Amino acid sequence: MKRTFLTTGDGSITIHLPDWDEQYHSKHGAIAEAQHVFIKTGLHYICDKHACNTLSILEIGFGTGLNSFLTFLESKQKDFQLKYTGVEAYPIEENEIQGLNYAKLLDVSEEDFQKLHTTEWEVETSISSTFQLTKRKQFFSEIDDKKDFHLIYFDAFGAKVQPELWTLDIFKKMFDALKNEGVLVTYSAKGSVRRNMEAAGFIVERLPGPPGKREMLRATKHL
Repeated sequence: MKRTFLTTGDGSITIHLPDWDEQYHSKHGAIAEAQHVFIKTGLHYICDKHACNTLSILEIGFGTGLNSFLTFLESKQKDFQLKYTGVEAYPIEENEIQGLNYAKLLDVSEEDFQKLHTTEWEVETSISSTFQLTKRKQFFSEIDDKKDFHLIYFDAFGAKVQPELWTLDIFKKMFDALKNEGVLVTYSAKGSVRRNMEAAGFIVERLPGPPGKREMLRATKHL
């Protein structure tokens, strides 16, 4: 499938899929969306809720590595231990990695961003003293983790183009993968998505969305 670069509203670049009219991040701002949905509403929330000493995060859709990179920067700045697992069935290409400008816009080391992409798949790697990364080349339907994660970043392509990634069966897998009181955050606010989350056992909140989007969802596993 053809993939091109798109400069989003905050100047950060994402990858666009013309055949689907879909992109990896919001056209209103890739960094802005990731900071709001996954860092502020996910990571900061779970850190406020629990002692932010050692956390485990599962990302559904490793994609450009932006969410992982922002989380790495948080762990480095605040000095807490983080185990990060990114699942991706179709990793992006080397030339696409080189075309992304996140480190430049954030005024941080490009080397750290590149390291996220150059590490081996299926191997836990120390990106820093505080950040352990495992990338798994895997379809979401193959995930079978049990009670391993405090937080899930659910960043799959939208339900309009890949509805099979937003089903009750997928959210049951997410529910099983979380520890009790674990949290899942996503940019989506579709009614069908919320209903599938609730049917899987989650308690779901509608929250203010990132730039260009009115709402998003945060789901909690509470037994």
